[in-house]
Amino acid sequence: MDTKLTVRVPRRILENAKHYAASQNITLTSLISNFLQSLPGEQLPVQNAPIVQRLSGVLSPDVSVEDYQKHLEEKYG
Repeated sequence: MDTKLTVRVPRRILENAKHYAASQNITLTSLISNFLQSLPGEQLPVQNAPIVQRLSGVLSPDVSVEDYQKHLEEKYG
């Protein structure tokens, strides 16, 4: 659900943001939303790391951390 927000910023900052958004072919709303989403939240930063996103779902959901630790111990002793 979207919510309307009123923010006061200096005119030159607003104009710069509008020009930047236009140069990126996005709306000012999208630009601001994307920035706000990039702020740290409750999630751990590593959950959003590109390598984590690429590897998500690679292992079967039946594999536990203990299974992986056992595998590493068998492989590397």
